[in-house]
Amino acid sequence: MNNSSIKTRKKATSVSSAAFLLIGAALFGQILGFLRTKLVNANFPLTGPNSTDAYFAAFNIPDLFFFTLSAGALGVAFIPVLTDRLSKGNHKAMWELSNSLLNFLSGIMLIVAVIILVFARTLISHVVAPHLPPAEINTATAIMRLLAFNPLLFTLSGILTSMQQTMGRFFFYAIAPIFYNLSIIASIYLFRHNVGLVGLGIGALVGAVIQLIVVLFGLFKTNFVWKPKIIWRSSDFKKVMKNLPPRSLDQGIDQVEEIVETHIASGLGAGAISNYSNAYILSTAPILLIGTSIATAAFPRLNKRLAQNRPDLFRRDFQQILRTMIWVSAPVSVVAYFCRGYLARLIYTTGDSQISVIFGFLVFAIFARILYTIISRWFYSHKDTRTPLIVSIFAIGINIILAVYLAQPTQYGVAGLAIAQSIVASLEVLTLSVIMVIKDRKIFNAEFFNAVARIISVTGFSVIAGYIMITIYPLNIADKGVITLGGKLVFITSVTFLVHIIMSSFFDLEEVKPFISKVYKIILKPIKLDF
Repeated sequence: MNNSSIKTRKKATSVSSAAFLLIGAALFGQILGFLRTKLVNANFPLTGPNSTDAYFAAFNIPDLFFFTLSAGALGVAFIPVLTDRLSKGNHKAMWELSNSLLNFLSGIMLIVAVIILVFARTLISHVVAPHLPPAEINTATAIMRLLAFNPLLFTLSGILTSMQQTMGRFFFYAIAPIFYNLSIIASIYLFRHNVGLVGLGIGALVGAVIQLIVVLFGLFKTNFVWKPKIIWRSSDFKKVMKNLPPRSLDQGIDQVEEIVETHIASGLGAGAISNYSNAYILSTAPILLIGTSIATAAFPRLNKRLAQNRPDLFRRDFQQILRTMIWVSAPVSVVAYFCRGYLARLIYTTGDSQISVIFGFLVFAIFARILYTIISRWFYSHKDTRTPLIVSIFAIGINIILAVYLAQPTQYGVAGLAIAQSIVASLEVLTLSVIMVIKDRKIFNAEFFNAVARIISVTGFSVIAGYIMITIYPLNIADKGVITLGGKLVFITSVTFLVHIIMSSFFDLEEVKPFISKVYKIILKPIKLDF
């Protein structure tokens, strides 16, 4: 092994270290996001011109354009190509591709911004939430227009952080979104008594600008220099453009699903959009904390294994990551289900039982979506973006059909949207797993299935522990406030996770050993004393 490869290995961030950094930053970001939503609920009404329904509806279209036109390129279509060039030491090709993609997508997103500005009212009143009262449509339109340039700003941030991730730099990628949440939180107090709910749109716009500025610091000492040109004939650029449409459509279809759900919810009475959005926000937290964080940290390494032509190491790493996700997400799902009432009351202070019911049905979707983040990356690492797209098209089609039927007032109402989500998310993961096994018969072995079986056994004890804890510390009508609710939630969660860890050790699960080793070192680490 030559000196340069040793230096590269020393400088590269390990999957575990990157995952811990991303999970830590994501945890803080999710706490801020949770606080942001809680403060929005506490400072603005459920109905009326400044209703939270208008706030949640306004974000749908900007998110659709960002995820459809950009998000597909920022990770799975972009990073594998950059990784190939980095592994070969071809930095010039890396920067040329980055410049081309940066300029190309920026131009498209600038056009998108103009479209949102001009057609905001039409999009709100005819596509997203046609059943909102006129005053709320006015508010949602004003907020959407302020968000018009956010897809462009997020696209710039995403491309720049993808470059940094490829080089093993995760810090600025991890902390940048925190500033976005802080800006919206600040806008609540700055504008609630004058501009009102529309002020949150100002906060979101300013937050997106600050996020981009933070990301720019991550380019320090990368030798990247922006150039206003697109190398259309570049084979790398063509490759990204080839992989971009399937992944972009896959992401876009998910956003279309959210728009359809918002559209349906708008016809289920005042507050239905807010209730579903609150429950959905609660459900995304564990997916981002566990699934997205670990999968993002692992993705460059999986790509590197294939770039090294080591499918054996790729399978080994993939199995370890998937097993870890299953092991971690199992107790999280248990706690989420048993503590759904506590979480609903935390995010919506005055309490709305509808949020708790919706979130309870979303728990199965949480578990499935966490696994999806790494299973989908198996395909993306192999530069296969078409298979997940095809599966997603069928899944979303089924989801929309189920949502329309189950969300009828005579069926489950707004909770039917959550039931449809869980059914389809589970089917999507199962289908992709079967296809993955067909493509690579060696991807799973007896050891993997044996480990999963033991994780399921351990989870059974976690279920018992969670049930006992909520029986001892039930949610009472008088329970309010972060200290009371948070205290119960922390205690129930701690005991459930402790049982999960102890039983995992008893069943000799590999996933628990690094955790116990770290705790053991922290407790017994000698302290140097100077005399």
